[in-house]
Amino acid sequence: MTATVTVVCMKWGTAYSSRYVNILRAMTARHLARPHRFVCLTDDTAGLHPEIETFAIPDVPLPPHKKDRPWRKLALFAPGVADLAGPCLYLDLDVVVVDALDPFFDVPGDVVIIENWTQRGQGIGNSSVFRWVAGAHDSIYNDFRKDPDGIIRDVPNEQTYLSHQVAAAGHRLAFWPDAWVRSFKYHCRPVFPLNWVRAPRKPEGARVIAFHGRPNPPDTATHGPLHPKKYFRPAPWVADHWKE
Repeated sequence: MTATVTVVCMKWGTAYSSRYVNILRAMTARHLARPHRFVCLTDDTAGLHPEIETFAIPDVPLPPHKKDRPWRKLALFAPGVADLAGPCLYLDLDVVVVDALDPFFDVPGDVVIIENWTQRGQGIGNSSVFRWVAGAHDSIYNDFRKDPDGIIRDVPNEQTYLSHQVAAAGHRLAFWPDAWVRSFKYHCRPVFPLNWVRAPRKPEGARVIAFHGRPNPPDTATHGPLHPKKYFRPAPWVADHWKE
């Protein structure tokens, strides 16, 4: 029998509603065949589907101006968090799952992550989608707690810190095949001036579409901002996947 795996997300503050978590659970259920838990670390469980396992977010010591930033993802590496065990796949709330997730559990590597599209060749991941083994990388969280102010001063973001810490601990940081996780901005939306005449398309071979910044998935039902390079025509295929 295939061992149970875990899919994890995080929800804090008011940037994303419970609807995002419920839709992510539904997309996971449709696209992950093996037995799995779906876990959400959150500060507000209101409105979440009853099949979602919820846990409080472990404390990450952050200055006030950073408390709602992605640095909070480091809580995923807190010892004993959410009773996690074995391989875990983290998904940002604003991703759209468009094909099978099972292969994400088969790629070799201690931590497997997106190679950041804007820092290729630098060994830096994008933390919208990554996999790790629960309990195997506690130093990521523990070392941060020793000097959070210094780390935040010297490191631009949590995904750079995560990438560096994995390598520093002697673990293998690996990247997903390029085609698997694509950016709506970089890989779906046509470049200017074609963005004004061609609708965004789902890239061949994509399994997850990442929506970082704006737009968010529901925004793609209508056109993007009337800005030469940011405009996009409606992309109804997104709604075909982003639903309960």
